[in-house]
Amino acid sequence: MQEIETARLYLRQFTPEDLDDLYRIYSDSEVMKYLSEGVRNREETAADLFGIIADWEKNAFGLWAVVNKENNQLIGDGGLRFLAKTPEVEVSYVLAKAYWGKGLASEVAAASLQYGFEVLKLEKIVAVADTANRSSRRVMEKVGMRYQHNLDHSDRVYSHFK
Repeated sequence: MQEIETARLYLRQFTPEDLDDLYRIYSDSEVMKYLSEGVRNREETAADLFGIIADWEKNAFGLWAVVNKENNQLIGDGGLRFLAKTPEVEVSYVLAKAYWGKGLASEVAAASLQYGFEVLKLEKIVAVADTANRSSRRVMEKVGMRYQHNLDHSDRVYSHFK
């Protein structure tokens, strides 16, 4: 199992036992506001979870369960995945609202980028964020990514970073 430890977090592979915690996060309308999937019900969350697990088996990388070291609670997901309908690998992160504004998304993104470049030897990693999601755009800039252009996708405009 692939795992990473940062100053405040453990990034580990998901297991089926993570469903309840992940559902609490994915069912929050504020957390999911800018994500194309939107709020997820329990069945959709289960499908997402098993998709994340399958991505690791298929690609040897994927999204990690983000666990807060302080209380050992799963607080989100983050890591690397293929950007929908492209061959590009994107860095991604979703955190429970109680953990916003603490620099944790930047910690997840930085660790994921390091893993992608140093372990996986990827040449390029991208990121996308709804143009209205200023917080996510700031995370991308904090970890050294730069705005490239906007993308129109699914009736939303996303900022593309590299």
